[in-house]
Amino acid sequence: MRSKENQAGNSLPLLPLRDLVVFPHMVVPLLVGRQKSIRALEEADKKDKAILLCAQRAVKVEEPNPDDIYNVGTVAQIIQSLKLPDGSYKLLVEGLYRVRIKRFLPNKEFLRVEVEYISADVERTVEIEALMRSLINQFEEYAKLNPRVPTDAFATIANIDNPDQIADTVASYLTLRVSERQSILEIVNPIDRIKRLTEVLNSEIGILQVEKKIASSVRKQIEKAQKEYFLQEQLKAIEKELGQKDEHKSEIDELKDKIKQAKMAKEAQEVALRELEKLARMYPSSPEATVSRNYIDWLIALPWSIKTEDKLDIKNAERILNEDHYGLGKPKERILEYLAVRKLVKSMKGQILCFVGPPGVGKTSLAKSIARALGRHFVRVSLGGVRDEAEIRGHRRTYIGSLPGRIIQSIRKAKSKNPVFLMDEVDKMAMDFRGDPAAALLEVLDPEQNSTFSDHYLEVEFDLSDVMFITTANFQDNIPLPLQDRMEIIKLPGYTEYEKLKIACGFLIPKQIKANGLKDERISFSDEAILKIIRRYTREAGVRNLEREIARACRRIAKEVVEKGKDFKLRLTAANIQRYLGPLQFNEPKIEEENEIGVATGLAWTEAGGDIIAIESTLMKGKGKLTLTGKLGEVMQESAQAALSFIRSRAAELGINDDFYKKVDIHIHVPEGAIPKDGPSAGIAIATALISSLTKSPVKKDVAMTGEITLRGKVLPIGGLKSKILAAHRVGIKTVIIPKENEKDLTEIPKNILREIKIVMVENMDKVLDIALEKMSKMKSNLERKKAYKPTSYSRIPIQS
Repeated sequence: MRSKENQAGNSLPLLPLRDLVVFPHMVVPLLVGRQKSIRALEEADKKDKAILLCAQRAVKVEEPNPDDIYNVGTVAQIIQSLKLPDGSYKLLVEGLYRVRIKRFLPNKEFLRVEVEYISADVERTVEIEALMRSLINQFEEYAKLNPRVPTDAFATIANIDNPDQIADTVASYLTLRVSERQSILEIVNPIDRIKRLTEVLNSEIGILQVEKKIASSVRKQIEKAQKEYFLQEQLKAIEKELGQKDEHKSEIDELKDKIKQAKMAKEAQEVALRELEKLARMYPSSPEATVSRNYIDWLIALPWSIKTEDKLDIKNAERILNEDHYGLGKPKERILEYLAVRKLVKSMKGQILCFVGPPGVGKTSLAKSIARALGRHFVRVSLGGVRDEAEIRGHRRTYIGSLPGRIIQSIRKAKSKNPVFLMDEVDKMAMDFRGDPAAALLEVLDPEQNSTFSDHYLEVEFDLSDVMFITTANFQDNIPLPLQDRMEIIKLPGYTEYEKLKIACGFLIPKQIKANGLKDERISFSDEAILKIIRRYTREAGVRNLEREIARACRRIAKEVVEKGKDFKLRLTAANIQRYLGPLQFNEPKIEEENEIGVATGLAWTEAGGDIIAIESTLMKGKGKLTLTGKLGEVMQESAQAALSFIRSRAAELGINDDFYKKVDIHIHVPEGAIPKDGPSAGIAIATALISSLTKSPVKKDVAMTGEITLRGKVLPIGGLKSKILAAHRVGIKTVIIPKENEKDLTEIPKNILREIKIVMVENMDKVLDIALEKMSKMKSNLERKKAYKPTSYSRIPIQS
């Protein structure tokens, strides 16, 4: 055998190893079967039996190239070689020292490489001694925990005094991945190698300790189960000798009768009976028996064939709906239509409605009234904040403590298969790593699919087609589009002041007087007091806060009744309401006191209803800079730009200098600057305010307007018209300018409002300016008109009931 020094720079045959790294001083058996490897082995046998062992990077490569082989390996001595009948060889080799491949030599028969010997001479120090002792102690603990380490391994390592050899020997006993073993082989310095092995041993010892703890726990559980089995068998034998009744068998018989009486679907009954057979073979107190028993109980408890009979009396249903809610004509009409069709068509799929509207308008309570009108049971599920799909479909029985989803749980609670099922806050679901609950609802809310709804826990089909699903949401845009497609959207936009007044008088005040122990004949509210509460203490689309304020007033009155005696009487009016509710919470919007230049009244929509906004514009000497303030959104800013461009394009016709924008700076401001504002509907109001400033023509104070403007001066339709007109009426506006295309929306506005306010429909800005500006009539000669225009009052248009 040649020495290391003589070996350096010489060539050696290479034997690639799959899934194995050989360290120096390591004796290992090998099985060689690949043709190139056999020829490399035969070449080594002819000479000094020295061969280079290197690990492959990828195990599956059959004919490795130089790139497939790690460049650091171990020169080994062939101790024993035995040729097998199939032509392969069985070897026993001993690793000698590590080398690095310098280059691969040309050879078609086998892999031959030129190598260089790599080593690091280290001085024996106290640090090395300490590292060696620490490594030996760690390996001793590792060997005790790992049964695959030979019993004499520790004794072998403890007798080694060379740091290089002790590191390689310890590494050879560790059960690591090829990449980790190779990284240790490539560490030349013995000190660094010992430090790395110390880290690896620490990690492996921790893992082995956890494995040992788990194994001990499993063994104890098995022993406990065996003990329970033995005791159960003894108990059975004792009961048999004493002639006592087998309670388990009695329970099985009882469950079997219940399954037959439940009138399940055929598939569900077969599954229940199979589960019952499994339960009969289990021990009653075992955990598996509890899981099986719960599953059967759920199947039995569901109303497979129980249905309530619908009350198809339309007049009675209408009476109930009107008793519980004032207004809400569209949803009430839809329910009465359903009853009419149900009366004519006996078999009909369940309806899926979605009530969309701001908080407090009565969406949830309306669903309860619908159930009462139909004579059905009512169940409610709140979906706000639900993020887990399993909340809808349930958990599979493999999980500990699993249950069906909220759909099946609610059906069980309803005790009938055709309840009115309310899914509240359907727009507030969210998705995360546990799935998307909205996607799970697609099957539930699809009339074509929900007849075969399958819960993950039950894993049998349950028919939901008879259920009347009603969902509620505050914002339609937050409901996923596929879900919207499966529902009939019914919008509840909010109540008018008149409707709130009627609701307060007919529902809220009697309810709160009774709730606070007062008497109707002693306490009363004037209409003016209620309107003051609505306008100055609440700002909402619904009536929730209105009820709160009425309740607060009733509590204060109840206190006075207790203090002053039972003969105390009180009528709340606009003058004394502040005594019971405290300072006013909101200022009432007001129109301008006189016609002003540069101030136009616009109309806005908010969640709390309509409102008026003053749009101010002013001019200053400058170079055409446009400033927009009032926390305006991007769309509203673009509306202002469009209005200015329209004015520039029509400057001559409007009697404005063509180069006005070069000489003045324009500032547009919308008051209440802390409140964000956006939308295109203020376009014509912005244009009117600008033209007023540029022409010095005042804007009429009692004219309000809403509409989007284009660069050509066209007026486009807007939304929220009902709320806007009601807001204008509330503050005393006499004339409201609206887009011609919004004429269809006027049917939603109460008749009494339309009688008291003049609605003018326009198609372009010329008509807006004629109506809104005080001096515009004097400028008509400058305007190029295609046809004469006469403002049309909506009060002359027939009103549809």
